[in-house]
Amino acid sequence: MPLVTHMIGCCPGRLYPCLLAWLALGCAPPAEADLVVFGRIWTGDSTRPFAAAVATRGDTILGVGDSAGIASRIGPATRVFHNGAGLVAPGFMDGHVHLLDAGFQLRSIDLRDADSPEEFVRRIAAFARERKPGEWITGGDWDHERWPGAPLPRREWIDSVTPNNPVFVPRLDGHMGLANGLALRAAGIDRSAPDRPGGIIVRGRNREPTGILKDGAMQPVYAAMPAPSDAQVDAALRRAMDFALSRGVTAVASVSAEWSQVAGLIRAHATGRLPIRVALYPSLSDWLRVADSVRSRGPGDDWLRLAGVKGYVDGSLGSTTALFFEPYTDDRSSSGLLVTPEDSLRRQIGGADSAGLQVAVHAIGERANSLVLDIYDSVARAHGARDRRFRIEHAQHLRREDIARFAAQGVIASMQPVHLIDDGEWAGKRLGPRVTDSYVFRSLLDSGARLGFGSDWTVAPIDPLLGIYAAVTRRTRDGRNPGGWIPEQKISVEEALRAYTVTNAYGVFAESTRGMLRPGYRADLVLLDQDLFTIPPETINSVQVRVTIAGGRVAYQAGP
Repeated sequence: MPLVTHMIGCCPGRLYPCLLAWLALGCAPPAEADLVVFGRIWTGDSTRPFAAAVATRGDTILGVGDSAGIASRIGPATRVFHNGAGLVAPGFMDGHVHLLDAGFQLRSIDLRDADSPEEFVRRIAAFARERKPGEWITGGDWDHERWPGAPLPRREWIDSVTPNNPVFVPRLDGHMGLANGLALRAAGIDRSAPDRPGGIIVRGRNREPTGILKDGAMQPVYAAMPAPSDAQVDAALRRAMDFALSRGVTAVASVSAEWSQVAGLIRAHATGRLPIRVALYPSLSDWLRVADSVRSRGPGDDWLRLAGVKGYVDGSLGSTTALFFEPYTDDRSSSGLLVTPEDSLRRQIGGADSAGLQVAVHAIGERANSLVLDIYDSVARAHGARDRRFRIEHAQHLRREDIARFAAQGVIASMQPVHLIDDGEWAGKRLGPRVTDSYVFRSLLDSGARLGFGSDWTVAPIDPLLGIYAAVTRRTRDGRNPGGWIPEQKISVEEALRAYTVTNAYGVFAESTRGMLRPGYRADLVLLDQDLFTIPPETINSVQVRVTIAGGRVAYQAGP
């Protein structure tokens, strides 16, 4: 029966001539597909960038080609999708997420679009009324740059509306947060508390903490929070992964991964409940534990892999803790923070590299990026040539002389284009003329560097389509840059797609199995309702995901 159905699919009305021809040639008929998708296919394969159909069986792509050829794979059990005028692409990969944090954030308070201090306080008060006494209020992702005058919030704003609940709500960049009085007491932070290395306790009169904690100063609060249960971790991870699939994302690199996250993902994988592919990067300071785990248990497989380690050099532009060579234009007393001492960075990166681990380091300011490039270069020279694929996460602000070093040193620029449509509204006041060296996608690509894209979720939404829109148009949310913010750094739709697929696969050593639609590669696809190559770039952010296929299974399908 399967043979007959294949023959009919290949040669409708000509079953026996086809059968005789195959038998005469001594050829087996094509294998029956589990899934066939017809439509305009962008393959990501530079040797054949477009096709008309793709067939999968299990977790493998059987064929990519013309409609008639792929139709021969259709059998009685084959599921067939016709994507019409939309676009089919390799499943998106997000090169930088905080997966467990995202899962908890989906059930936490949302302050991202609170446009005034009053709205900020109102939302916290309403959320607190629904919480049990003693329950921590976290999440938020507020942005004070949305508020008139951009004042930083203070604990006095919320203490009276949260008398029974400790509160710690980070800014959307994750590099500073607001703690209420209960949270500060739980963390032991008062006027006598010293500043921690790599962190700042913002203070008011008499050194009294205002509630704002930056970078390393946030750690005592996190340490005071109760650890989540295994059940809470598992539920949060599942929420995050299901949400990612709804955005067409079939694989992520989860950075700064806590060990509770590692354990939760191992549980999900062991029970067949891991719907996306995850590359994990725990803390750089924990490199020895990671190395021991890889040595004793192996790195994992194509679904779950302990990929490397991730460290920090500086903070963020919004929190004025990104590290620059010159002071901030709007705060001449500061040029940012070195959140990890240089000697510690050198020692940890050297140790991780000597153990064969891939190293990724967060660097946003130009001085931070230059420092990481220097350390990477010295470590590579000391340890000898190998395929190490060092990564810099964010690489947002670069000196012109450092741009070419990415390609020359083989360092991957792992960037997040959605950040620019937020930062572009106010970055000029922080940086002055230096701002033109921000998010230099075009310059990096032209220099020969490898450019991978991600979201930094929950810092920004996990939405590759919004990221492609940002990279191609560079329009800011406030509508003040219709031609693009720093427009000379725009890139093409295809370049942005490659950054979310081909390069991100390379970035986790998976380029031989993922990132393209090619026979033998993994069956990860996304079906979009519009063709990104034919619609006006300004409308890309209106495109919707119709279907996400991960590992050959329909993992998400939009409603009618």
